[in-house]
Amino acid sequence: MDTLEKLKKHWKSTSQEMPKLSYEEIYNMLLKKSSSVLKWILIISVAELLFWISILFIIPDQNIKIMQDMGVDTILNYANYLHFFIVGVFIYLFYKNYKNIQVTDTTKGLMKNILKARQTVRYFVYYNIGMFIVTSIALNTFFYKNSDQLYEVMDFAEKGVPKEGFANFYILTQIIAGVVILGLLLLFYWILYGFLLKRLKRNYKELEKIEN
Repeated sequence: MDTLEKLKKHWKSTSQEMPKLSYEEIYNMLLKKSSSVLKWILIISVAELLFWISILFIIPDQNIKIMQDMGVDTILNYANYLHFFIVGVFIYLFYKNYKNIQVTDTTKGLMKNILKARQTVRYFVYYNIGMFIVTSIALNTFFYKNSDQLYEVMDFAEKGVPKEGFANFYILTQIIAGVVILGLLLLFYWILYGFLLKRLKRNYKELEKIEN
């Protein structure tokens, strides 16, 4: 049996002489659990940011040259800077939520902080998914409209790739690749952040029970 369930049963079965101590035990247990969840959200978000930054350092030189020849390297760099800045803001909010919840001293205050933390995580996930979709559509639309230039830049003529139908083939492969990557991102967020959000939701419901 879960420790929290034992405490709750003990609280209900305890005489009216010491309800406050049992109530505080349950509250402190939920506070500790919620704080732990927020700490993991903070750790995972920082690790995710470092992962995407590290990716920039291992991009093949050939890919970088293609972006330069297509004239999109500068705008992509600025887009990356903006993206990392926004992610940094979210990480700060995660840290702030984590610190706030540690000093919460009322059930209603803890419930409010849990709702705020869950909302922040949702916005973070929505932003990352939305950013990927918008960037992919914008970049691939540009390449599709400039497929002749892309064909020359990637030296497909020398590789024996026919120019006829190249644009359609390119956009089809990019759509498939984009859907696969999007699916992996959704799976990642669902497994990690989704699991942590469920734990916060469970803590919130337990707080509602002891509050009522």
